[in-house]
Amino acid sequence: MFLMFRLGRPDVLPLDDYGIRKGFMLAFRTKELPSKEDVAKRGERWKPYRTVASWYLWQALELPA
Repeated sequence: MFLMFRLGRPDVLPLDDYGIRKGFMLAFRTKELPSKEDVAKRGERWKPYRTVASWYLWQALELPA
């Protein structure tokens, strides 16, 4: 969080964050929580804007079910 919001780094994907993994599960409609490796593999496509992708994954949790 510090790297993203305080230092303004545009390419941060916190793989250990439960919200990121849960948002990934909702956004990509997987049946189980993805592993860190799965998120990292998909995150390679989002370079150099993985911070923006992280924000969208967190926001996916706020959508109505």
